[in-house]
Amino acid sequence: MPEPIPTPFAAEPPATARILLAAHRHLFSRGYNALTMDDLAHELGMSKKTLYLHFPGKDALIERIIDLVGQSLHVRMEAVLSDPKLTFPQRLAGVVEIVGSTLAKASPTMLRDLQRFTPHIYQKIEQLRQKNIPYVFGRLIRDGIASGKVRPDIDPAFATEFWLQAIRNLIQPETLEHTGLTPRQTFEKALNLFFNGLLTPAGRKDYEKSLVP
Repeated sequence: MPEPIPTPFAAEPPATARILLAAHRHLFSRGYNALTMDDLAHELGMSKKTLYLHFPGKDALIERIIDLVGQSLHVRMEAVLSDPKLTFPQRLAGVVEIVGSTLAKASPTMLRDLQRFTPHIYQKIEQLRQKNIPYVFGRLIRDGIASGKVRPDIDPAFATEFWLQAIRNLIQPETLEHTGLTPRQTFEKALNLFFNGLLTPAGRKDYEKSLVP
């Protein structure tokens, strides 16, 4: 039975989606150096010539993966933020799950390799953070203030910038190596500290309830 194609690659032509899926798995679990076009062609049962018809090289393949994962993240988070049926705590919990599940696939090795060997690709990840974090968390904070779940004295612009800078520094490869945490663990610990300072007692209580399976 063919492997199901996850959301980021589902709209791609079937052959391209298979390549992206296999490369994504190798990249996120093993890192940049462990991903080779030879191994990828062998795993997929295709010639390197066929593989290169789809992507001119490994870097182009990885850039496409980053672009598609970033687009999928944005669409999924927008769906949560725009759902009128969800309360603020449910929206917050939804965003946390989307980001956390994506980060769970990323290894410190992958981030370190991209930063070291392909800084232009690592910069694309930085640009995604710069674009999405202010939009998503700024909107969440404003919604939380409006619903009485975030303290009214909080400055949304400053809180959002604080969170952006915190995440950018905490998920740097050298920081992850120092703390011994995965990207997902880092994100969840940082979020807990951050929102404990923002939420009202009622907001904190409701958010904790939304996390219960």
